[in-house]
Amino acid sequence: MIATRLLTGLALAAAALSAVSLPSAAQAATPAAGGAAVTGGTDSAAAPAVIWGPRYSPGRGAKASGSLRATGEDHADIPAAETVRISGHVQDLTRANATCGLAVFRITYRTSGGNLPFTHRTIRDCSYGTPKPFTFDHRNVYQVELKVCSEARAAQPSLNCLYSGTWKVLYLSR
Repeated sequence: MIATRLLTGLALAAAALSAVSLPSAAQAATPAAGGAAVTGGTDSAAAPAVIWGPRYSPGRGAKASGSLRATGEDHADIPAAETVRISGHVQDLTRANATCGLAVFRITYRTSGGNLPFTHRTIRDCSYGTPKPFTFDHRNVYQVELKVCSEARAAQPSLNCLYSGTWKVLYLSR
């Protein structure tokens, strides 16, 4: 009886180990801790789109959600995706006329010299209750991060929006 239990335990452990060590192709792009999308694999085929969100601003004055698709990952010295397409919608959840909902993306990209600078891409919605759709592409992407803010109408996101709180990682090339 003890031998049977021991063999059963070993068989279950071996089955669990094989299931963990052999991920399927459907798991090539999986959400990591905190909902961050981390894409793995070495082929240049398009990974399935990763759904992100909804993400809310502090105080829940704005909401953003969407999807991200990375294609053509290059695993050179500094890995990067050839193209990343981000689409979704941002929505202002405040009834105030002078307030807007912002989805701010910080996109870190690889240059030909091997540097990793970043740029911001801001999508703004100032109409309460009507989500604003967006879609954009970026090339040679190493990492995509998101921050959702709700603030007064302005040409650029405030320093408070950009530098307080934490960025949520949506994509990291590995």
